Amino acid sequence: MTTETPGLRELKKQETRQLISDRATHLFLERGFEDTTIADIAAAARVAKKTVTNYFARKEDLAFDRHEEFTAGLARTVAGRGAGESALAALRAAFLAAAQRHDPVIGFSGRAFAHMITESPTLTARLRELHELREAALADVLAAETDAEPDDVTPRAVAAQLGAADRVLFGEVVRRTLGGQAGKAIAAAVTASARRVYDLLEPALGEYAVR
Repeated sequence: MTTETPGLRELKKQETRQLISDRATHLFLERGFEDTTIADIAAAARVAKKTVTNYFARKEDLAFDRHEEFTAGLARTVAGRGAGESALAALRAAFLAAAQRHDPVIGFSGRAFAHMITESPTLTARLRELHELREAALADVLAAETDAEPDDVTPRAVAAQLGAADRVLFGEVVRRTLGGQAGKAIAAAVTASARRVYDLLEPALGEYAVR
């Protein structure tokens, strides 16, 4: 008798999760998010409904299957900034790099997917919530990195400004995607927009949270 190794079990879990996510996305695009049920997804993936909910606690998470990476992204970038680099500089560099590789985390998702999100009240609300969680995670890291006192509003205020910039740029990518622009054109336009946005923030935040 043989037993599966932990590595093999984990690989199978990842494969099952990806299969469920892929089948869900296909159905969402075909039928719309609101008109697709967990039972539909389970049937398409040939798993039990409980298996779907074990991997994805919320139906919305099947559409935003990279939500954990998304909500932690700004905070992780700031926490990993280099010596002499400010929070603003780190986020600027990270966004510009993400634009060049057409990263889905900053909104590059394809026209059909963008339509699916914007046409669903549930997904639109969830996206707003994810942006708020992203901002809150950034505020926590800024507070820790600057040794801010618990009642110091500065980290939250800075996170709100940086989070707002991030939301504006994300929305710009989605807007251009819905308008039918190609990825290369979107990347060029949003790169110029990002430079403008971060330049506007530079006088106030350029020296904040420098490592």
